[in-house]
Amino acid sequence: MRLVLFVVSLYLAALAFGNIVHAADTNTTVSSTVVDKAPPTASAPSIVINNNDVCKSAASASIQTQILGFASGITVTDENCERLKLARSMYGMGMKVAAVSMLCQDARAFDAMWMAGTPCPYKGAIGNDAKEAWEANPDDVPSDSKVFKKKVASLQMQEEQQEYTE
Repeated sequence: MRLVLFVVSLYLAALAFGNIVHAADTNTTVSSTVVDKAPPTASAPSIVINNNDVCKSAASASIQTQILGFASGITVTDENCERLKLARSMYGMGMKVAAVSMLCQDARAFDAMWMAGTPCPYKGAIGNDAKEAWEANPDDVPSDSKVFKKKVASLQMQEEQQEYTE
């Protein structure tokens, strides 16, 4: 009887646990083709300026679409930096009037000198002679000068008022 119960319990156990499938018992193979659909990347070029004595800065950019990519880089010259370096060099060589004249090509320096009562040199003339020369030749003044434009405008208004009263 024990033997029958043992065989029946084994039979029931086999039925109960016989349907469990372990992961290692099944193998599935999927065959597919992988296609790389990403376009190549457009990389912006690196522009290296190693010398700090160069008045240039660099800029680069790139753009990429699915069909076309474009990358470019440029250098930009800083003219004010060049003006300062030239003026410093001239001053170092003892050419002080030339150094000041170089700085006076910038309207901000021109206006500051004018407001300080020390007008920029004009073709070798300094002091009051330079002031009179600048007033006689307003076309030679840097185009962005705010102080001198106001002065010229007020002088023109005075001349117009004198002509009107006469």
